[in-house]
Amino acid sequence: MDHDEARVRLLDTAEELFYARGIRAVGMDAIRSGSGVSLKRLYQCFPAKSDLVEAYLRRRDERWRRSLADYVSAQPPEDAVPAVFDWLRQWFSEDDFRGCAFINSFGELGDGSPRVAAVVREHKDLVREYLRALAGSDELGDQIFALVEGATVIAGITGDPDAAESAKTAAVALLRAFAER
Repeated sequence: MDHDEARVRLLDTAEELFYARGIRAVGMDAIRSGSGVSLKRLYQCFPAKSDLVEAYLRRRDERWRRSLADYVSAQPPEDAVPAVFDWLRQWFSEDDFRGCAFINSFGELGDGSPRVAAVVREHKDLVREYLRALAGSDELGDQIFALVEGATVIAGITGDPDAAESAKTAAVALLRAFAER
């Protein structure tokens, strides 16, 4: 197995296990075992667990933001912001949904892992910038961002995908209020 294939297998396994069980609960041996990659190759790809965690989050960030943007871009421009919440509802309804991987990671590791904290903050900044662009206003985008984050936390804790619908209703009211200014 070459380096690239091993890296993909390790990241696939890490994502599945870290997201389902938590970062601290999953040891490198579980990653090795689940991926079928030798311990030597694992440490060639990721010399430390923090390297693997950072790579897992970066890959998840790219895929998560791309999926959201692809969904939203397929909607009419006037429906872009409400579409964010439709996409969230679909995500919240997935069988393996366990909340936001970035919030979960920060909650587990916090500032005790500066590199992970930096990746989490970068992800949140990129999502906020995307929403600001969709909303056409930093102020409105920040409010939409707060609704997205709140809905994600609520759905993650309660398991109820309807949190997206409640947040969508609030977002539509914000859009109307901003349009009437």
